[in-house]
Amino acid sequence: MTHPLGTQPARRHTPLSAEEKARGEANFSPFVAQQLVANGRFRVSADTPEMVELFQGVARRVGEILQRPVVSYANGRYIVITFAPEGAPAPLAEATARHRSDGRASSL
Repeated sequence: MTHPLGTQPARRHTPLSAEEKARGEANFSPFVAQQLVANGRFRVSADTPEMVELFQGVARRVGEILQRPVVSYANGRYIVITFAPEGAPAPLAEATARHRSDGRASSL
């Protein structure tokens, strides 16, 4: 198929299978946990709702691994995973993570 000069074909996105998503969460979680302990936050490009969802799952697993409340903030380009503010109860931290991932978060 030919495209007009200077244009690129639209990217085709193949959704992750349930197995790929589960493997992604399992494989990213130890790395993200290590980065949180070392740096206090982890930021990664997440420009699709599917990637935001994947890294929200990673954030939940990291919270379980570290046994500390973890929150995630997404803005449509990036997702940041960090520790919840001190003293914030876990359910509040999880609600904050869900609220901030709807694309209304401020620029990161």
